[in-house]
Amino acid sequence: MTQDHLSGDLALPAGRVDAQVSAARRRAAALVSDERLLVGPLKGYHHETYAFPLPDADGSGRQTWWKCRDPRAGLFWFDLRAFASEKELVRALQGSITRIPVVIEREGVSLYTFVEGRTLGEACPPGQPLSGRHAGQLGALFGELVSVRPESVVASAGRAAGLRPAGRQNDSAAFLARLIDFTDAHIYQRHLPRYHPLFRDLGIPGGALDGLRAAAGDLVSRPFALLHGDLHRENFIVDARDDLWTIDWELAMIGDPLYDLATHLHLMHYPPGQRARITGIWRRAVENARPGSSDGWETDLPVLLAYKQAQSVYTDVIRAALALGGLTEEQRRRQLPRAARRIERALGAARRTLGLTCELSADEVAAVYVRWFGDRPPAVTASAP
Repeated sequence: MTQDHLSGDLALPAGRVDAQVSAARRRAAALVSDERLLVGPLKGYHHETYAFPLPDADGSGRQTWWKCRDPRAGLFWFDLRAFASEKELVRALQGSITRIPVVIEREGVSLYTFVEGRTLGEACPPGQPLSGRHAGQLGALFGELVSVRPESVVASAGRAAGLRPAGRQNDSAAFLARLIDFTDAHIYQRHLPRYHPLFRDLGIPGGALDGLRAAAGDLVSRPFALLHGDLHRENFIVDARDDLWTIDWELAMIGDPLYDLATHLHLMHYPPGQRARITGIWRRAVENARPGSSDGWETDLPVLLAYKQAQSVYTDVIRAALALGGLTEEQRRRQLPRAARRIERALGAARRTLGLTCELSADEVAAVYVRWFGDRPPAVTASAP
């Protein structure tokens, strides 16, 4: 492992630590003999992460690569967080979930083993089918997730601050209703005073989630399980043996196992035919591990996918405003077309779910943002609403 091996993930070069450097980098630098060994910060929305080698404790002279990460200051979380401590969750899952990082403490800093390899997005970009090996390992992961006793991981990792206990166990309708309420109140209503012109001009009406909320009431109950909650290509690492490792458990929760499949399908952008293949792998895996986990999937999966599509509209609209607002005018001009295409796709996918009546092109989406930034120039940053 060398710094060059990870150069594609670097946002800043390794260099000396001074007052201008973040607290996360200073903590990482304090753990290594030479700061030039630091690699990072690595790419990531939720955390500022650094990787570095440390000598093994057995005196063999071998080294293991580790990473430490701090939540980005002032970051707004667009997803419900269920556990108080990701590191304690990962510790609790050792022996239950195959190929996840190990967590240790070194001088008061939590370190995760750095899994050397490529992301699945690099090994198998969107539009390509998973190999048989990786599809099989994904199925094994789904089976392991529903085999974990939810109460054991809650006891180890704790509930996130302010999160009330879930309602009746195995109530899939209540689980989805809770997610819809979170998206409506925490994402949409909370940000409406600032972003109302954006939502209005993009054709997103108030009360757009009401139809989805009604559909959620008809979901079949399935036994609740541990969910990863964010199984996309960048959260799988392919190692030198061509094995899949699962990383980044900060959005894990307890709930309807079909939600993990819906989230995975939504985020992976599988080619035609691959979605049915992965769904079949999921069904067999969860039923073998915990019978009843796929009950009603044919009717309920479209409802959960519709929620993920709707959720993406709200988060993508606001994230684009935050990200573009932290740029110079020239940077914004260059990056706006890509953001507009993403929002165009999100609006198209959620058109029926949200009752959207207009069909905007990417150029029209970009024009909406240009007007919005022109009307409210300052006070938008990439890290906080």
